[in-house]
Amino acid sequence: MRILHTMLRTGDLQRSIDFYTNVLGMQLLRQKEYPEGKFTLAFVGYGDESENTVIELTYNWGVDHYDLGTGFGHIAIEVDDVYQAAERIRARGGKITREPGPMNAGTTIIAFVEDPDGYPIELIGRKS
Repeated sequence: MRILHTMLRTGDLQRSIDFYTNVLGMQLLRQKEYPEGKFTLAFVGYGDESENTVIELTYNWGVDHYDLGTGFGHIAIEVDDVYQAAERIRARGGKITREPGPMNAGTTIIAFVEDPDGYPIELIGRKS
């Protein structure tokens, strides 16, 4: 068994695709409209779905906002250097919500960024 994807609902599909591809450097792997169901799915990630876990962006036609709720935590992305990654994301228009630094009660370097719909994404420094 393996994790295939995490699904996030988005209020503006193109805005989200632009964020995940242009700001976080993922690739748009596939996209398909489902007219009978009135929704579109787009899958983004850092590599082919056969070998990598990806994010499914779901756009329900006509819905432009979702309440995030309190149960969802965050998506985590490993990066070589959290400080450099945060600066690249900031330079590309990304919103840093927690500046890079050691995690609470630990030494692992982390930062947080927010996607256009408000979903938190944790950047975690690669362990050497």
